[in-house]
Amino acid sequence: MEKILEVEEIIRLLNEDFVGEIEATLIYVRNAFIMDRCDPSRVTGDIAIDEMRHMWWLADLIVKRGGKPRMEHKELDFGGDDLKSQLERQIALETEGIERYKQQIDAINDAEVVGVLKHILDEEKRHRKEFRMRLERINE
Repeated sequence: MEKILEVEEIIRLLNEDFVGEIEATLIYVRNAFIMDRCDPSRVTGDIAIDEMRHMWWLADLIVKRGGKPRMEHKELDFGGDDLKSQLERQIALETEGIERYKQQIDAINDAEVVGVLKHILDEEKRHRKEFRMRLERINE
């Protein structure tokens, strides 16, 4: 695979990531407020804070490369109003992010960007594991 060198394309990809983190943050904050069990609510709220930190790191990379972070997002899918469907949606969001970050790590030829994406990828994997553990507990 040929590595992406063009700064404009790297900025475009980072902005896709940034918007994905915005959407995850908004969904997790909303879901944390209405979840009826304390542990999943607390974990979801904590992970929302991690997603906000990812936004900060991505925005920093975008600005350093001459871009501006995009703040728009699509209509949000919260996964419903019950705990099971919310956790399933959150697992799906983390899986989408993991796949996106893996592809970008392989494609981008910018050591700083790749380093940050690898760190975010590790956190997204942990988030997915946390959500899966909560889902398993309610399915028991």
